[in-house]
Amino acid sequence: MPDQSVALFELDGEHYLPTVLSRGPWSATALHGGPPAALLGRAIERFEGGDAMMVTRLTVELLRPVPLESLEVRVRLVRPGRKVQLVESSLHTASQEVARATGLRIRQQSVYLPKDLPMEPVVMEPPEGGADGTRMSEFLEGFHTHGVEHRFVRGQFARSGPATDWIRLRVPLLAGEEPSPLVRVCAAADFGNGVSQILPRSHTFINPDLTIYLHRYPRGEWVCIDSVTRVEENGVGLAESRLLDREGTIGRSLQSLIVEERA
Repeated sequence: MPDQSVALFELDGEHYLPTVLSRGPWSATALHGGPPAALLGRAIERFEGGDAMMVTRLTVELLRPVPLESLEVRVRLVRPGRKVQLVESSLHTASQEVARATGLRIRQQSVYLPKDLPMEPVVMEPPEGGADGTRMSEFLEGFHTHGVEHRFVRGQFARSGPATDWIRLRVPLLAGEEPSPLVRVCAAADFGNGVSQILPRSHTFINPDLTIYLHRYPRGEWVCIDSVTRVEENGVGLAESRLLDREGTIGRSLQSLIVEERA
């Protein structure tokens, strides 16, 4: 594997060059869904006025395989507002749009809350007690093996069924830039259908989208996904993940699945 371990993307003027660390497990020329989602989320949270806002929902549409080539990020304000905003970002190659995202941003301000609210957070076993599931020799090397680190406290990539996986970035999105909490969530959330897969190798279960809901950002480098997959005989499935940090639940993520038999 070429040594491009500095970051997931290299900045080239106004364009982003994916390194092999952003590659997915199935194709040597296409990216994993996590890095494009993180790049689009970064653009939305950094858009004008973002310091006072929180991205509470991010919906990513993976329009086609994102290629391992120069990419341009475009961003625009769709709905202005003091309390609620919609910001859209899109990812383009030289010839076409390959992914887009819509972010719902809500203003942040200090609010008094009673101490006895029935909101008991769910806390998972910490990553230090989990099994290392990072390297998978049966797949191409890329984001899933070298871009992130996995610690499973329930399940495994090689075991079918629900799984609970702590994930952290091994490298930044861009060299010299500390990943934001939102970027860390985006990098982890797209693994939900992979860690909780329930189908044999005779089927595929590709997700054309990813939606993340957050009520607070994670604290620390590790993000936990507590994931389950459901599939139907109509060829449609859904992967659902509870998102957590060491202190408890921070939100949810969902992925629609296209279920097909391999040719």
